[in-house]
Amino acid sequence: MSNTKTYIDLFSGCGGLSLGLHNAGWQGAFAIEKSEDAFKTLEHNLIKKKNHFDWPNWLEQKHHDINEILENNSHNLLDLRDKIDLVAGGPPCQGFSMAGRRIENDSRNNLINSYIRFIDYVRPKLIFFENVKGFTLGFKNNEKKGKAYSKYVVEELENLDYTVKGQLIDFSKFGIPQKRTRFILVGIKNEFIKENPSLNKDSFFKGITNDTETFLVSKNLTINPSLENAISDLLQANGEIESETPNFKEGVYGEPTSNYQKYIRKYKRKNGRVDSHRFAKHTETVKNRFQIALDEKLTSASYRERFQLKKSSTKILEADKPTPTITTLPDDYIHYCEPRIMTVREYARIQSFPDTYEFKGKYTTGGKRRTQEVPRYSQIGNAIPPLFGEQAGLVLKRMING
Repeated sequence: MSNTKTYIDLFSGCGGLSLGLHNAGWQGAFAIEKSEDAFKTLEHNLIKKKNHFDWPNWLEQKHHDINEILENNSHNLLDLRDKIDLVAGGPPCQGFSMAGRRIENDSRNNLINSYIRFIDYVRPKLIFFENVKGFTLGFKNNEKKGKAYSKYVVEELENLDYTVKGQLIDFSKFGIPQKRTRFILVGIKNEFIKENPSLNKDSFFKGITNDTETFLVSKNLTINPSLENAISDLLQANGEIESETPNFKEGVYGEPTSNYQKYIRKYKRKNGRVDSHRFAKHTETVKNRFQIALDEKLTSASYRERFQLKKSSTKILEADKPTPTITTLPDDYIHYCEPRIMTVREYARIQSFPDTYEFKGKYTTGGKRRTQEVPRYSQIGNAIPPLFGEQAGLVLKRMING
């Protein structure tokens, strides 16, 4: 077998983690993602443009529900047992999320069991699992007497003969311009530890913390970039052109003013357009309200009070800090110096996607369609930042090499 390290990306979304692993030198076997919209983005960037996945013949190259694959392809998964180095990715997190209502009986929470079954079939050497902070908190009235799902997963994986450790990690400490804390769990097959006694349950977390500075310096990046560092070359003030979506305007590039911008823009898109940089159409009333908030430096609370708004989550972003965790709802954030919400591309910058990564599907969606569709903002809000994925991928690769 070649020296290339192989992985499967479960619940891959639009491909943030896969892009990071690609940049760290991993080879994808396949990705499982239920949403057609998110899969189209992954397919466009990582299959058609980069040929990153060595897709198996038994699996159609499209969006899939993990439960259908467990049902119809268990024999194919068993054939992969002990042949895959890493299974990456974690189940969707909406039911555990602190950003919305934490819903214990959200059917998506059952995907944890699908995930465990998948691991049981494939038995990779390493497991890399990501979920929201709320995953570590027990539901008050659940049948596990308030036990957090994170504990449940650790126990189940230990039963499958893995050494497991999970901890909360703040991505802003790894060069991402966003204070985003996520639960990261890494499992190592016990059999693999016997062959590589230098490995233990702290190997990943020690490795990624020790490597951060060297990694970022190698890319000419800083530990704690601010929002302005990330997006100040994408201002509406730079000018507007007709958008590829009728009746909308989109922005153009200004000069890059930070190393982060230079890094993320490294590869110019062929036609010079900024992908997915379409401005929202706000009413004059909303624009005026946003402008007053910026001029008077209102806090989120005083903004709500001043305009008697019911919406409790609107945040006025600050130029010189990382953003708070961005969610899938762009209306929650007012740009730090222009009276508008952020564009999809600005969202992508905050999540460290390079400008060459092009997003597919609708920009936004509403009402009941929110449960079926995953528009561009949601794809990005749900993603693992590729810059963190790459750092994780380098440490995991070193662990695989013993």
